[in-house]
Amino acid sequence: MNTKTTSKIIPVKKPKINVITLGCSKNIYDSEVLMGQLRGNSLNVVHEANDINKDDIIVINTCGFIDNAKQESIDTILQYSQLKDEGKISKVIVTGCLSERYKPELESEIKNVDAFFGTNDLQNILHSLGANYKHELIGERLLTTPSHFAYFKIAEGCNRPCSFCAIPLMRGKHVSTEMEALVKEAKILAANGTKELILIAQDLTYYGLDIYGKRNLDELLRRLSDINGIEWIRLQYAYPSGFPMEILDAMNERENICKYLDMPLQHITDNMLKSMRRGITKQKTIDIVNQIRDKVPGIAMRTTLICGYPGETERDFEEMLRWVEDTRFDRLGCFTYSHEEKTHAHNLVDDVPDEVKQERVDAIMELQQGISYEINQEKVGQTYKVLVDRKEGDFFIGRTEFDSPEVDNEVLIEASTGYAANGSFVNVEIDRAEDFDLYGRIVK
Repeated sequence: MNTKTTSKIIPVKKPKINVITLGCSKNIYDSEVLMGQLRGNSLNVVHEANDINKDDIIVINTCGFIDNAKQESIDTILQYSQLKDEGKISKVIVTGCLSERYKPELESEIKNVDAFFGTNDLQNILHSLGANYKHELIGERLLTTPSHFAYFKIAEGCNRPCSFCAIPLMRGKHVSTEMEALVKEAKILAANGTKELILIAQDLTYYGLDIYGKRNLDELLRRLSDINGIEWIRLQYAYPSGFPMEILDAMNERENICKYLDMPLQHITDNMLKSMRRGITKQKTIDIVNQIRDKVPGIAMRTTLICGYPGETERDFEEMLRWVEDTRFDRLGCFTYSHEEKTHAHNLVDDVPDEVKQERVDAIMELQQGISYEINQEKVGQTYKVLVDRKEGDFFIGRTEFDSPEVDNEVLIEASTGYAANGSFVNVEIDRAEDFDLYGRIVK
């Protein structure tokens, strides 16, 4: 009698490349481009997966902007280096701003990282992972955000001389991406269901000057606005000095360009602005904010400020506090000054104590919390077009055109008032408001 024996086939878990992203939206974009290339090379790539395998490769895209971000990046590198030592993963590769800025020091201090790459080393990273850079994949990314919105980087680097900023050290000079390539990328995103483009760069308003000989963000906006399926275009990181007012004409002309502008102003007193090398005065700053609001009624303006810059006196701070109270920004973030090596401000004495820096930030944010509450109260009873990002418990959670994801207001919509799929637009009547959240119900 013949007998057959069969052995059970145990599937082999395919090793994966796990990309970890730290830092800003520009890093998110870079990781998505890397992941798109890896997928185009038929490699198994995931973003920030929790499960790990001994054959997995970890790629950490780091941030090196300020002290807290640098520490988070170092802690993450050490965490995965330890896992490699324990045999729980096979390789650790580090890229991004921290390794661009501190590669020799990192190589000297953390020996078991397999390779360090900078911010412009995409092709070398791919080669280290057994992949080739594919030109036909330009414009294709593996989104890590919900598919209905995408960060959309239109330029790399910065030519501004701001004394406190290390970005040019890590990202280099400003380089605009050609308009045709951006339009192609936006069409690919739209075809895959993206409805909102969040335009990012270190300085959006410089766009085109290096390759077209003029600032032509307005032309790019109109080209993107014409793409079928793109319902919102949002502007982040607009520099105040030399601000091209013609982009406001495009904003008024096109319904799908959000009445929203993120313009980091950093400070308001003349002596601080001069020391920061911002190329603008207090009065010019006030004038440009007023001009923008006059030209685009109802625009939501977001800004960021720095407290504790070298030489900032109590009088400087009080003047900034009064200006924030008078200006009533719709959205505002505030940060303590970080003394960064090789920046112009590093030559100055970091003379404001850390506890004073934090006290000043807290005072600004407490003031802004009250302003945000009052502005939000004015929205009660109004109906807004809302883009739904997700569902949590009994609420759909979304945003109006006046809010960026993660950093701004959210609208909490009672799920009992109607159905709203993720990535859909609904009309919401606001019936309650808090300092940073709005509550409402779906209306026809």
